[in-house]
Amino acid sequence: MELAARLKELQQKALEHREVLLTEEAAKTALVMPFIQTLGYDVFNPGEVIPEFCADVGTKKGEKVDYAICKDGKVTILVECKPASVELGINHAGQLFRYFSVTEARLAILTNGVIYQFYSDVERPNRMDDKPFFTFSMAALKGGDVKTIEAFSKGTFDIDRIVKEAGNLKLQSLIRKELEHEFAEPSPEFVGMLAKRVHDGRVTSAVKDNFGKLVVGSIAALIRDLVNDRLSSALNASSPKEDGQAEGGAEVDDIGVFTTAEEISGFHIVQAIASRHVDPKRIIMRDAKSYCAILLDDNNRRTLARLHFNGITTKYLGTFKAKDEERHLLGDLTDIYKFEKQISARIAELESGKAEV
Repeated sequence: MELAARLKELQQKALEHREVLLTEEAAKTALVMPFIQTLGYDVFNPGEVIPEFCADVGTKKGEKVDYAICKDGKVTILVECKPASVELGINHAGQLFRYFSVTEARLAILTNGVIYQFYSDVERPNRMDDKPFFTFSMAALKGGDVKTIEAFSKGTFDIDRIVKEAGNLKLQSLIRKELEHEFAEPSPEFVGMLAKRVHDGRVTSAVKDNFGKLVVGSIAALIRDLVNDRLSSALNASSPKEDGQAEGGAEVDDIGVFTTAEEISGFHIVQAIASRHVDPKRIIMRDAKSYCAILLDDNNRRTLARLHFNGITTKYLGTFKAKDEERHLLGDLTDIYKFEKQISARIAELESGKAEV
C-alpha cells in the first residue's frame, strides 16, 4: 500500500478516536506506533525501534524518550509523545533537547498522535532548534505534507538531505507567514515598492494611501481568479468521471457551491468533538456560498457551528449560544479543538430544546 493511502487510513483513525485517547500510552499505541510503522520501521524490532529509550544526561538520571528509531545500528530519530488531548508546546520537548546533544540523532519528533512537529539542528550544530522546521496535522493532512513525510520513511531516509531540506522548509514557512501578513495588511514598504513600479511621477503619501487600499483588493482578485482557473480546469478534466468532484477531494454541487478539502477536514474535527455527546451520524455538513454550516440532525434550525473558510488568508470558526454567533480566528485547523467547550455547550443547549437558529 502506498504511503498516501496508509496515511489516509491513519488520519481516519485519528479523527475518530482522538477524543477518547486521553492518556499518553493510549496515543502512543493507537496513533504513534502505527505512524512509525507507516514510515516502514518495524516497531517490534528493538534493533530498529527502541521504546522507552534511556541515556542518562547530567543530573537528569532515568529520564526516557518514548521511542528512538535506529538505522544501521545508530539512533537517527527521537520521538516524544503526549496525550492526544494536549496542545503541543516547546515546554513538552525537555527530554528531546537533552537527548539531542548526547546521541547521534539529528531529528526529533514531538507529537500527540494528531499533530507532529519535526525538529533538527538547522541553526546550531548538535543543538536542537527551538522551533520545528516542519509541522503537520493528521486532522488536516495536505498533499504536500505526504511528499515531505516520505523523506522520513525507512526506504528513502537520507539524513544529510533531510537536514539540508529542513533549512529550506523553515525558511519557506517564515516566508509564507510574511506573505500572509503582507496580503492581509500590506506594509508601507510593500505598498511603496509596487507604487514605484506602476505609478508615473513622485510617490507621495496620498499616492501610497491610495495604493494601500488597492493592493488588498488586487491580491484578493488575483488569488480568486487563479483558484477559479484551477477549479475550472479540474472540473473539465474530471467531468467524464465524477461531476460532483473537484481537485483535492473538494466537492461542487449543482448551484456552484464549492466545498473545499479544508472544510471537509474542519467538519470532521467538529464531528469528532461532538461524538463524545451524540451519535456522530447526527452531525451533518451543509455548505453554502458564504459559509459551511454544521448541523445537528440535518436541521438548519439546529446549527452547531459554522466554518467561515472563504477568506484568502483568514479562517474563522463560528460557535453559537442561543441565536448569537461568535467568530473565532483559526491559525490552523487543529485550533478548532480549542473550542470543544463551546461546541459541547451548544450540543447540550440544542438537546435541551432551548435554542434554535
